[in-house]
Amino acid sequence: MRYNEAKEHTPGRLHRLFADPYHAFDNESHERQLHIRVMLHQLAVIPMQRGLLRLRVIHGWQNGSYAPSELLYVEYPLNTLADLQHASTLFNSAAKHANTFPSTDNALLSAPLDEVLANAQAAGQSLEQDIRLRPSHWPEFKGGLALYTLFKMYHRLIYSEDDAYRSSQCHIPAGIHEIHEFHLEEGEFAFLTPADRRFTQETSILVMHESQLEPFEQLLTDALSLFNSV
Repeated sequence: MRYNEAKEHTPGRLHRLFADPYHAFDNESHERQLHIRVMLHQLAVIPMQRGLLRLRVIHGWQNGSYAPSELLYVEYPLNTLADLQHASTLFNSAAKHANTFPSTDNALLSAPLDEVLANAQAAGQSLEQDIRLRPSHWPEFKGGLALYTLFKMYHRLIYSEDDAYRSSQCHIPAGIHEIHEFHLEEGEFAFLTPADRRFTQETSILVMHESQLEPFEQLLTDALSLFNSV
């Protein structure tokens, strides 16, 4: 297993802001709301102001499904609150009129998984017939641990998670990124942020399930009223 592809529970950007970020967002935290606003300013507002934030909306998995071919997504530039409101309106309209949700032509995990498995087969590794539906076995192949780490993030964002915050590191095509994953009463979402100083120069990705667009819009609106920006 290639542990340099991904590491879970690693110190990240929020460890520089909070003495104990893993408990900063717990309901028992006395300054929880302040912590949430500081986090949003760091991970969302600053990249938005720099034109370095994209919104990735995921959908497709439901009723316990986790097939890679069924996880669909669409991305939007996220430079202002109006951009988020626009995406929320599109999905609300699709749901209201029973239309297909906006998505790209490709499933989110299918093409990367096909590439990982094709490379493994070319290297002489044998593949189980149902390997695509056995994510815990993907780390056996080069590139598979990173993909499995992302799979687990997407799965938790759709099917929920007990931990309020989780910090990880993962190698995606754009390079090493920190994963900041949140499961709060106010909404569930994650940020993929470029590691170290690249954060100020490269694009971050905000990931959430389509059902979380309105809750996150409210959460960000409340935060922006405090910072009076974007």
